Amino acid sequence: MANTPSAKKAARKIARRTAVNQARRSRMRTFIRRVEEAITSGDKTAASEALKAAQSVIMANVTRGVLHANTGARKVSRLNKRVKAIA
Repeated sequence: MANTPSAKKAARKIARRTAVNQARRSRMRTFIRRVEEAITSGDKTAASEALKAAQSVIMANVTRGVLHANTGARKVSRLNKRVKAIA
């Protein structure tokens, strides 16, 4: 447990940041799930639209430091590959 005032403040800040990052990560997962559902249904236009929305959310999270840059690029790349594979 934090004892000094500065450590207590740091703990509060970390708790706030964690809550914000969890919300951003959850939102990103929702967008990714929408892409996967469109891929499963076989609707290429819906999948590409969902991918476009998901890509912007993923890369925004990279910019904000929620994800590492390579992780974001990998997620977008794999989703894009699966969307392209729809016949």
